[in-house]
Amino acid sequence: MTGVLIRRARAADARAAAEVWLRSFAAALPTVVRPRTDDEVRDYFRDVVVPLRETWVAEEGGGRITGVMVLDGQLLSQLYLEPDRRGRGLGDRFVALAKERSPDGLTLWTFQLNGPARRFYERNGFLAAESTDGGGNQEREPDVRYVWRP
Repeated sequence: MTGVLIRRARAADARAAAEVWLRSFAAALPTVVRPRTDDEVRDYFRDVVVPLRETWVAEEGGGRITGVMVLDGQLLSQLYLEPDRRGRGLGDRFVALAKERSPDGLTLWTFQLNGPARRFYERNGFLAAESTDGGGNQEREPDVRYVWRP
């Protein structure tokens, strides 16, 4: 995907990154009950995600934020794209960056019902390592932990 800059997020990007998260989550996981309101998600991005985590954004021409990735050590904790930007290579670019930033390996969690995300991560070399009943996540949705090792 040409014309897209992947860069570290700045404080001014927090609102746009949260909006990407909200739209992406709603499109990909319409049956999953979110434990937080939209405003709480926006506040979390502003107060925690952008200032305290290694947060990256995809910026297209005109400054539009179309993707967000959050790393927390070896945990790829979030990867969300605008729904109309899926399937265009942007996710692959984010994963390649995550692998560069964490060359000894990565881990991540995704919901079991999110088949497209599971196929995406498996195509990018991640292997399912653990499945749970969802008791350990806020959504109480069965999930799967993936790992990537070089």
